[in-house]
Amino acid sequence: MPMKKEDIETLIKNSISDCIVEIEDLKGDGDHYKATVISKSFKGINKIDQHKMVYNALQGKMGRELHALMLITKTEWKWRQILMWT
Repeated sequence: MPMKKEDIETLIKNSISDCIVEIEDLKGDGDHYKATVISKSFKGINKIDQHKMVYNALQGKMGRELHALMLITKTEWKWRQILMWT
């Protein structure tokens, strides 16, 4: 059974309390999502470990209720840099 994007957002926010999360349903099927997660807690942590933090927040639902997740993680500082150049 597919997951609602609100459920994905809630799981991530409950685990990474200071984060900003944007979820996009890529195909409109509730199975293929893109998540952008911005958090101060990512500072000093490599991308692999940032992604692990998000996957751990999903409490084992990845590959079960959630089929595919394109994941983008950024520190708040990096995100502000990107916004300044757009």
